[in-house]
Amino acid sequence: MRGLQAEGGSLEWREQPAVELQDGQVRVAIKAAGLNRADLLQKAGMYPPPAGVTPVLGLECAGTVLEVKGNSRWSPGDRVCGLLAGGGMAEEVVVDGRHLLPVPAELSWAEAAALPEVFATAWLNVFELGAAQPGEKVLIHAGASGVGTAAIQICKALGNPCWVTLGSEDKLQACIALGATGGALRQNGIMALQSEGPFNVVLDPVGGTYAEHHLDLIALDGRWVVIGLMGGREAKLDLGKMLVKRIQLTGSTLRTRSDNYKADLLARMEERLWPLFAKGELKPMVAKTFSFEQADAAFAELAEDKIVGKVILVKE
Repeated sequence: MRGLQAEGGSLEWREQPAVELQDGQVRVAIKAAGLNRADLLQKAGMYPPPAGVTPVLGLECAGTVLEVKGNSRWSPGDRVCGLLAGGGMAEEVVVDGRHLLPVPAELSWAEAAALPEVFATAWLNVFELGAAQPGEKVLIHAGASGVGTAAIQICKALGNPCWVTLGSEDKLQACIALGATGGALRQNGIMALQSEGPFNVVLDPVGGTYAEHHLDLIALDGRWVVIGLMGGREAKLDLGKMLVKRIQLTGSTLRTRSDNYKADLLARMEERLWPLFAKGELKPMVAKTFSFEQADAAFAELAEDKIVGKVILVKE
């Protein structure tokens, strides 16, 4: 079985040892795999996989069930998509069966592979950790990203007006078409949104460069959830403003969560969001697809940061 690994900043397909199934695990033949910024960081040597996790890249995939061990809701031939700690960019993967979800009807393999990581991240951080209530305002940074486009759609479906920050007018218009109320170009500064606030929840993959401004943009009892550090890891904050506004600042990562945590998260997400996929209110955003053999080009496309939605590797 071949899998895609990163070595010295380069990508290489390597033969992987066979993995024996344990109780509760499922073997999946991979049809498509989604790219995430975590994969770019791992390729650059800046985000190693957690201890015990395969070095094969890929945090989400879609495919067909090949084999099941123990009691399981899955059977060979089932169409599934999976949330992974690694291993999605391969011919097959062994995964905890609780970390798989049924592919919503009518979705292609590419669309299914664009679903697990970004919708789980958006759901967890805006609606569980961020506790967004209907009608509350949400600010989404990197709004044209996979997580951003997922968060916009969920906000629209659940009655939360949302605003975005991003890098171009074309991206802004695409996000408004998805359901965002408005937004600001990052080159103009996020304080351009002050008249639209205050915001009850902020989904923040940027970190450092935006941090001090959030204290002026966030509402009383607001929730600020940091999920990335694209703008650096250091910031100067006026803690007096945080205290007076009772702002809750939460750091959040998903990859290193326990198997049980992920299983419970996906179960709640399936209950709340899968009916919305069936109604057409939610849809994964696939910007471009590449074959598995075009992995270098796919990684370069994501790194350019010009797309709206996801880059997906598809098995030909």
